[in-house]
Amino acid sequence: MSQPNRHEEDFRALMGDVRPLRQAGNRADPGGARRAPSEAQLARRESAAAETPGGDILSNDFVDLVPPFDPLSYHRDGIQTAVVDRLRHGGYPVQASLHLLRRPLEECRRLLPPFIREAYAHDLRSVLVIHGRGREIDSPPNVLRSCLAKWLMAFDEVQAFVSAGQADGGLGATWVMLRKSERARSNNRERQQKRRG
Repeated sequence: MSQPNRHEEDFRALMGDVRPLRQAGNRADPGGARRAPSEAQLARRESAAAETPGGDILSNDFVDLVPPFDPLSYHRDGIQTAVVDRLRHGGYPVQASLHLLRRPLEECRRLLPPFIREAYAHDLRSVLVIHGRGREIDSPPNVLRSCLAKWLMAFDEVQAFVSAGQADGGLGATWVMLRKSERARSNNRERQQKRRG
């Protein structure tokens, strides 16, 4: 007996009395067409979306803990190092601040998105987030600080952030630079055109 015929016989022996499904019943949903979600399902979805403003961009899963004595520093491509240095040394005025000291992590996660978006909506450019810093890598203030570093990168509005200088809170506070809104850019263009004549 040839090898292919033997494999076919073995296969048939294993399959025994198995028969193909009928086409009409070959579905995962025997009830027919997919049903629309119920009112209760829609309400639960809406409630879940409202609980995490901005979607679920602020996850605290898989956060790399930043050593407590390492400064935070991040900037998007195109941001000049002189701007980041000026931010680091407090060269911009505090236009708004958010105090997260001794608050639970979930509350901080809930407070940050509206703060960033409201500051951006009001054309603020430099804001200060005060979060504290623990002495141990897994202390609650340091965990918050590490989460904050991850969360801030998720916002399109954030151009850069750095740990503050000693006068502004040191490693327990973070300067955040927001990008210019379209309205602010438009105002800048108008001013420049007026200067040119």
